[in-house]
Amino acid sequence: MRVVSVILVFSLLALVAAPLAAAGKVSDDKIYDDVKLKLGLDTQVKGGGFIIDVKDGVVTLQGKVRAEKMKVRAENLTKKVKGVVKVVNKLVVEP
Repeated sequence: MRVVSVILVFSLLALVAAPLAAAGKVSDDKIYDDVKLKLGLDTQVKGGGFIIDVKDGVVTLQGKVRAEKMKVRAENLTKKVKGVVKVVNKLVVEP
């Protein structure tokens, strides 16, 4: 009887804990929207035309910038967005 009770308790804990853990995760769509907005509104980066891809919190940036500092800034701004796990910066510097 004790074994059944213990199994039942652990099963209930698993059912309750799984949705709570998932609730803290930010969706890729939300990350995409936040990155697009942050880069598009930045007066230095002017990243409204960047191609942005998000998969499991990994953000890939593609496009052209005029200076290396803009490339670095775009990456740093992206890293500050909630839910971003990693940034793959494929921006190309073309003066």
